[in-house]
Amino acid sequence: MVTKTRVHKSAGSKKRFIGKPTGRIQERVQAAGPQHFGVIPVDCAKRRSKWMLCDFYGRVIIEPTPVEHSAGALKAMTQFAAEACKTEGLTDTIVAVEMTGIYHKPVYRAFRKAGFDTRIVHPFASSHCRQPLHPDEKTDDQDLEAIFHAAIKGYGLATLPMGEVYLSVQAASRHRHSLVKQRSRLMPIFWTPDF
Repeated sequence: MVTKTRVHKSAGSKKRFIGKPTGRIQERVQAAGPQHFGVIPVDCAKRRSKWMLCDFYGRVIIEPTPVEHSAGALKAMTQFAAEACKTEGLTDTIVAVEMTGIYHKPVYRAFRKAGFDTRIVHPFASSHCRQPLHPDEKTDDQDLEAIFHAAIKGYGLATLPMGEVYLSVQAASRHRHSLVKQRSRLMPIFWTPDF
């Protein structure tokens, strides 16, 4: 006896995209046009970072430039990037900052404050993009190139806004954790509870 297999047709054609849902930029690139869509990759370090400006095709508009992590230098960087986007005719821009501990946070906050769509690129994603391009070398300029490729492939992840309830619960949880640590430091080493 022969069994028949049923072929299930999909209800509709779902579009698939490579990358993460919070990293999708395809519609924005189509709306602006690839030559008018800018990407600012930033490779962060402890005291200074390196950044550059490219269009979606990878044409370098601003060469890799170091910036110190001071308020004045970060503000000057964001103003220079905004002016360059305006003069080059870039109508839409994203900033892709590689996550490195806490060192990326000043740069991330500076670009967010300046009004840029700022996204986080995980180091694994940028490393994966760097390996085929430069397998045996690792420099800041090559890291910038890898961060750029990760961002345009959908791995520059947007941070979703958090609600007030979540933020208040998170603050209370962190405060409780801090109190537990403080109390454990104050307790004697050989303290045993009375039962």
